[in-house]
Amino acid sequence: MSTTPVIPQSDEGRRRTILRSDWVPCKTAFIDCRTPGSDRKDNYSFVGPGVSQSDEQFVNLTEPHGFNVGAAGMPNGTTNNLHLHFTAEVFINFDGDYLLRWGADGKQGTFRSVDGDVISVPPWIFRGFTNEGADEGVLLTVLGQDETGGIIWGPSVIEEAAQHGLYLSKDHRLIDTTLGQSVDGVDLVAPMRQEEIDRLDSFTEEQFATRVVRATDRQWDDRPFLCSTLPHGGAQLSIVIGYGLSEHRGVVPPLPEPHSFSLAWLAAEEGEGLLRHRLDRPQVLTARTGTWQVTFETAAGEETAELGRLDAVSVPAGSWRTVRAVSSGEDGPAELLCVVQGDERALIEWSDEVVTAAEENGYVRDANGYLAPARLLESSGNR
Repeated sequence: MSTTPVIPQSDEGRRRTILRSDWVPCKTAFIDCRTPGSDRKDNYSFVGPGVSQSDEQFVNLTEPHGFNVGAAGMPNGTTNNLHLHFTAEVFINFDGDYLLRWGADGKQGTFRSVDGDVISVPPWIFRGFTNEGADEGVLLTVLGQDETGGIIWGPSVIEEAAQHGLYLSKDHRLIDTTLGQSVDGVDLVAPMRQEEIDRLDSFTEEQFATRVVRATDRQWDDRPFLCSTLPHGGAQLSIVIGYGLSEHRGVVPPLPEPHSFSLAWLAAEEGEGLLRHRLDRPQVLTARTGTWQVTFETAAGEETAELGRLDAVSVPAGSWRTVRAVSSGEDGPAELLCVVQGDERALIEWSDEVVTAAEENGYVRDANGYLAPARLLESSGNR
């Protein structure tokens, strides 16, 4: 599928920074774009095209990250119809009130999502959702893998779309007969047969609830990093999906199964954050509360992204970076959503000055990359 190229930017840092004002909606992303109740839906693709079925979809960053990041913009009462994914689909609720439902008819179960929820919807089940809150509520989405394989729509969605002149080809093209496009000779997607639907996975509401991490469920680690006890290195970490960046042994994520990415929350008071470090994989940071500065290396030198609510930055693999909260949130520390490529732990490489200062402060990392008292490793002859 072709995608609209990114807007050329004068510098790499700005190109990789996706401000809320940079969001470009697509109103024809999916086959249900004319279905009453779904016709006001906006689709956003920030990193990768996601599962959009439209050549008109704008993509802020097209380069592969190992995952896709986007958002659903849905005014009150708008519905995203039943469909299934082949890879992970994770919703991050930013100040919204959404009713999720699942099952081929949407009646297998429901879940009411509110601000701060992270929801990992299992692959190979039909899911849909409706905005029952304010118009400006946003669901961010992170999809597993670079190539998601597209989606399968519920049979009723395909049948109703045809009544509005919309069809989907097997090569993922949206065909609009109201614009004079023809389906003659086109191999169209047919509705899923009932015997195939009957073989799909089933989830009770109790089982689905285990795939949700609410804001009140977060377990905060106040010493997750080598820099945690150093001045301006006091970020907290709450891991949600995968082990991610944590250097604290014994911390277990609520959702450990493979997604192709890890996801966690960072929190910091004004002036605190993460000191100079780098990763060997891409990382996307999105501000939830407060304001943040992310300074990272590009070919042109160091550049700084200033992030407010819903602003994001993609930090490339191998780039030295620092992360700092400029101001706290209204009700507590500033919060930052952190998504990192890969299912395994993302080992951090700290700058020499951080390693030296941490050791002088009594902390090093053991052979497994976890925090340890420096004196114990010295006494064992491992330092």
